[in-house]
Amino acid sequence: MRYIDLSTPKNVFFTGIGGISMSGFALLLNKKGFKVSGSDRAESDVTKTLEDQGIKVIYGQSADNISVDTDVLVYTAAVKQDHPELVRARELGIPTIDRATLVGDVMLSYKDNYAVAGTHGKTSSTSMLALVLLEAGLDPTLNVGGILDEIGGNMRLGNSDTFCIEACEYTDSFLKFHPTRAIITNLEPEHLDYFGDFENEKRSFAKFASLIPEDGLLAVGACIEGRDEIFKDARCRIITFAGACEGALPDYHAENITFDASGCGSYTLVKGTAPVGEIILGVPGSHNVTNSVGVAALALESGIPFESVKAGLARYKGTHRRFEKKGEIGGVTIIDDYAHHPTEMAATIKTARSLSPKRLVVVFQSHTYSRTALFKEEICKVLSEADLIVLSDIYAARETNTFGIDPEDMARVLREKYGKKAYHFSSFGEIEDFCLENCSTGDMLITMGAGDVVKIADELLGH
Repeated sequence: MRYIDLSTPKNVFFTGIGGISMSGFALLLNKKGFKVSGSDRAESDVTKTLEDQGIKVIYGQSADNISVDTDVLVYTAAVKQDHPELVRARELGIPTIDRATLVGDVMLSYKDNYAVAGTHGKTSSTSMLALVLLEAGLDPTLNVGGILDEIGGNMRLGNSDTFCIEACEYTDSFLKFHPTRAIITNLEPEHLDYFGDFENEKRSFAKFASLIPEDGLLAVGACIEGRDEIFKDARCRIITFAGACEGALPDYHAENITFDASGCGSYTLVKGTAPVGEIILGVPGSHNVTNSVGVAALALESGIPFESVKAGLARYKGTHRRFEKKGEIGGVTIIDDYAHHPTEMAATIKTARSLSPKRLVVVFQSHTYSRTALFKEEICKVLSEADLIVLSDIYAARETNTFGIDPEDMARVLREKYGKKAYHFSSFGEIEDFCLENCSTGDMLITMGAGDVVKIADELLGH
């Protein structure tokens, strides 16, 4: 059943309207003539923006916030089913839908739906693709999983039939979407607290691929092992891509890769064996070379001119929390990065090393107990590539520590197995004091993790 049709405005209430994604879709519906309201726990810059656009925001969440004239209530996956607003809506017979269902319904109002999925690189690839679509003059509606300065946030409201979104696999959210063209950057074990095992995760991605219609297109990372078997039921045309590669050539890859003093890559984009043109990136890291090839492949095969692809990729300077330079203090460069899976962490550290700091200091906040327990050894091995490691308490997110995982044990592994200088502190204040005392001119300090570890970088810089 479809609950939201952009051609038929309704009265929609958002529980948690101040969330970065929820607020974007609230603005979209408001622009399309819907009567939009919602609730959140406290006032923020985001809620002020909503109110400036005429959207009613209620601070504090209770059953009394739900009126009988509400047509649909939208909530995030983080909202529990016994939330008083959901309970009240259901008592009144008002349909309640999660954010993913809303997104899927919205996509049905667009003709060309681009979606970017994968274990890693979704936000960067979506941002790159967004700027390519803008350079091509397609006036797209965009939803990115991070703050992209070029569009003034994470959402851009366009006036065309083109829609582009980052597609997250957690809780199978992306299976409610309606993509016509998509990228799957890569596929590794992740979110196993939900999927249970890697086989279930692969099945979920296979279902996502099968959503793309027969006349659609899917660009798949050549690094995905067993991809032919995984995506055998896909109806659409599939193309493959890679960064630097050896052996069998994918449909698109990069050759003559070089990096400048800032670690940003340049390369020759190659289709099969035929050079297409030169690409110059404005973001560092070999992983972003691969991300950009995937975006270029999908765009070119969708009929977007190479010059628009080249210009869009060059325009991308990164999203917040993706190897974001926060500033410098006392000759120490402070970087913040969202990496929390070992593969992402390794890419971030490799990029940092390419910039040749005197020492690499990593402050790492592991994300969720289940992920930390599953990848403990891999996380320690990756962190051992830094010169000095500081571990915070684990960011629990939705979990409780039923795994017996302790960051002090990880610090001990780093000291005893890898011979590294590694420390664990429970408070951010202790970590900040340690960094101020132990970092020196020429060092690079990275705050790393998907939780709130960025606060340490901000505090050190006085932001």
